[in-house]
Amino acid sequence: MTAVSNGDLIEVVFTPDMRRKTYHYSLNVPTCAPNISLAVGPFEIFVDPYMHEVTHFCLPGMLPLLKVTTRYMHEAFEFYEDTLSNRYPYSCYKQVFVDEAYEDYHSYATMTILSVNLLHSAVVIDQVYLTRKAMGQAVAEQFFGCFISMQNWSDLWLNKGISQYLCGLYCKKSFGNNEYRDMIHGMLQDVVKYEEEYGGIILDPSQPPAPMPLGANPPQANQSKNEEKFYFSIRSLHTMSSMYIEALHKKAMLVMRMLEHRIGLELLLQVFNKQLSLATNAAAQKIGSGLWGHMLISTNVFTKAIFTVTGKDMAVFIDQWVRTGGHAKFHLTSVFNRKRNTIELEIRQDATSQTGIRKYVGPLLVTLQELDGTFKHNLQIENTVVKSDITCHSKSRRNKKKKIPLCTGEEVDMDLSAMDDSPVLWIRLDPEMTLLRSVVIEQPDYQWQYQLRHERDVTAQTEAIYALERYPTPATRMALTDTIENEQCYYKVRCKAAHCLTKVANAMVANWSGPPAMLTIFRKFFGSFAAPHIIKQNSFQNFQHYFLQKNIPLAMSGLRNAHGICPKDVMRFLLELFKYNDNSKNRFSDNYYRAALVQALGNAITPVVSMAVQQGSSITADNLSADTKSILEEITRVLNLEKALPCYKYTVSVECLRVIRKMQRFGHLPSRSTIFKFYAEYGHYTDVRLAALECLVEFVKADGKMDDLRHVLDIVETDPDPGLRHKLALILVKNPPFKRAHRSKLDVPELVERIWGNINGMLSHDTRIRCDLVDLYYTLYGNRRPICIPLPELSGLMNLAKPDMKKLKGPIPRLAHSESAEPKKEPRASPCAVKVKEAPPEATPLDAVQARVKAELPTVADVTMEEPAKQEFFSDNSVSLPGLGQTGPVGFEPGMFKKEEGDAHGVKHKDRGDKTDPSGIKAKKRKKDKKKHKHKHKHKHEHKHKKERVKKEGETASSTRDETTPSSTSSTPSPNPPGESMG
Repeated sequence: MTAVSNGDLIEVVFTPDMRRKTYHYSLNVPTCAPNISLAVGPFEIFVDPYMHEVTHFCLPGMLPLLKVTTRYMHEAFEFYEDTLSNRYPYSCYKQVFVDEAYEDYHSYATMTILSVNLLHSAVVIDQVYLTRKAMGQAVAEQFFGCFISMQNWSDLWLNKGISQYLCGLYCKKSFGNNEYRDMIHGMLQDVVKYEEEYGGIILDPSQPPAPMPLGANPPQANQSKNEEKFYFSIRSLHTMSSMYIEALHKKAMLVMRMLEHRIGLELLLQVFNKQLSLATNAAAQKIGSGLWGHMLISTNVFTKAIFTVTGKDMAVFIDQWVRTGGHAKFHLTSVFNRKRNTIELEIRQDATSQTGIRKYVGPLLVTLQELDGTFKHNLQIENTVVKSDITCHSKSRRNKKKKIPLCTGEEVDMDLSAMDDSPVLWIRLDPEMTLLRSVVIEQPDYQWQYQLRHERDVTAQTEAIYALERYPTPATRMALTDTIENEQCYYKVRCKAAHCLTKVANAMVANWSGPPAMLTIFRKFFGSFAAPHIIKQNSFQNFQHYFLQKNIPLAMSGLRNAHGICPKDVMRFLLELFKYNDNSKNRFSDNYYRAALVQALGNAITPVVSMAVQQGSSITADNLSADTKSILEEITRVLNLEKALPCYKYTVSVECLRVIRKMQRFGHLPSRSTIFKFYAEYGHYTDVRLAALECLVEFVKADGKMDDLRHVLDIVETDPDPGLRHKLALILVKNPPFKRAHRSKLDVPELVERIWGNINGMLSHDTRIRCDLVDLYYTLYGNRRPICIPLPELSGLMNLAKPDMKKLKGPIPRLAHSESAEPKKEPRASPCAVKVKEAPPEATPLDAVQARVKAELPTVADVTMEEPAKQEFFSDNSVSLPGLGQTGPVGFEPGMFKKEEGDAHGVKHKDRGDKTDPSGIKAKKRKKDKKKHKHKHKHKHEHKHKKERVKKEGETASSTRDETTPSSTSSTPSPNPPGESMG
């Protein structure tokens, strides 16, 4: 076993019996307590061959992967030291790769603990980008995060923002400018999406922004308004949602980049250099010198450092973007004035009242690409609606072909036949992404097509692709096809164009001619020369072609015909890709490619195919269509093959599980959770478990099985892997079992109590999981009382049914046993019970009495159900007998037979099927009984006053009948009882 900790290893001391050893480390740089770490395990050690101060640790058997993964590690150190003009602040650096890590990476002083899942071999392509970025970020946090720490929790944005900004520069050097700009564009879209859904992110909530000259109330009102929108406190890291923290990190990086555009890259790096120099000087002093405060950074300290280095006061910028949440949203429209040769621009900010959107005041850059070149115009935004007339430098020459100069300086030939009289080819708003904003630009489709074809900025091409989804025309189809085939275009733009062409082709399905979209392109790039329908052997030497080969089948799987079904040609094409896939001579692994093919098969599945299954019949293989059966066979084959020959990270198994769940959801397979529970068990690879749990969560939402939801929550609470617990909680938040304020059989008090108990007690020690469950609670129930939990004043009423039912069910079986003494305790015994109780013990017809009582009950009930319209024949306090249609007397109420005795004269004679009395004598005087009943209810108000007298007369009549022969005790009441004399 090896113990790895912060600082330099001084010595290793063994005990005399050589069974234990002690590692002594020394760290001479002042360090905050959260930056101290310890890792113990049977590690294999690898010293970096380029930098001997750097040491790598991994678990047994992974040393070959470790050597490949860390071979470019020295480049990150060299880049940061050159960029910051400062040496690495510590004497050593250690990387420890462990299993079941809390996060992918976590930086501490002189060491970083990373997840073993970041390791990869030399034949893997996709993971390289993620791993190098993670390790570069970890080294950047050694400078800002460990060496220079945050002063307060509210200063978290500074360390994360600066380190991510430096890591972005490193990625820009390693992967290129296009990758860097695409990363910035993706971060901006993520921040905008989060803020518009939950509210504006305040990077530093420790103090409100300074009052504006025109009045201090509006900014502070916005500040408090933004804070109140969140269901958690944003003033402490231990109460923030993990989704909020993730978005905050991205926004911090974007704000740093905004600072770069305002003060310049060189001056910003000088600010970083000054902070590092002061901290390095302070670290060499003792605590009594009072200089250790330079090793802490805060928003105010950073603002003063900028002013010291540049002479620019950035307090207004900090108040606007750091201490205030939200982003701007612009809506641009333009009209060409031919007479004046001007473009009339209108920029609106109509959505300032929406969540996460705020009004922007300041300069805004608008770029016009004209026939004579690119021209930039700075507009001053002061109001929500700004209009500006911009004079064009060119005049329309749409019938002439001429080389058009672009912003990069190159000149290209354009076909201007699609233009109108305007000399403007396209318009861009804030092209450098110097603001936190979302932009909606309205311009004709041909301008978007020109922008996609000829603009060299990847963000402009991406925006054009998103916009062309709304214009399904042959010209759009041609522009997207040319982009996919353009070898000079960035590979991510080409992949996005392929997915956009899928949507355009589906919208043009009625007018589409020729083979399915992108089929010809794929065979042109990857088909063999002799037989284009047969795919060549895999060769991933060209990474652009590799990513294109993965994404084109994915895009084609989304194609649909007029009936909403994947075309036969596409389905056959996807299955042939599996058949002819040959990776024998490829130096790179094809696991991600095969996973993409499995995903494509899943995308080709549609619920329309399942309509062939007859209603009510069980789902079997015979019911499946030929295409669906082929897909199922292929998925089963590759899933079983994965068990014998596992690939890197089990990527194929992950996609197979998702396809199986999709087939269940669309009705091709029986909906069962057994397979997902099996793959979700502890012991499987983390990615496979997460995929299975993702399918299980979706299964719970669709089928609503409470046992499955309990199983998922058990994993959240007790699974040994903390990283998986966190990711599973996020899956539940993003795909909750039911929607808020919608009744569901899963919405039960048990679920509320379980989540609430975990938040406040069981998981209070784990801040991240606790905050994840707060997110889940808010997603399910919001800030109000759950629907399934009654109000306190109503809870007592809702619980009354339980004791009442017990009381009602208590005396029921005793009616059949006259020897029981308990009926005597009833204060309001029914007449039938009285007759049974007072019967002589030697009377033989006792069973007949019981039988007749049972026979009478449905008789009375049937009468009530046969003639529900004649409710006026019943008294005010009459109650129909419960338990109708059940075997045996169930649900009797106290006093119900007394009511029968008082009202039996009318109710009993309503039964038209009761032609004889119990002694066999035919009932007579029907007309007289009806008159008597009618006369009784004419005096309803007298009924209650004479109730006691009727009761006494009924008891007198009962005792009179008891004195007669034994057979008379079981007879029905006489048509003319003594209580009849009401008139």
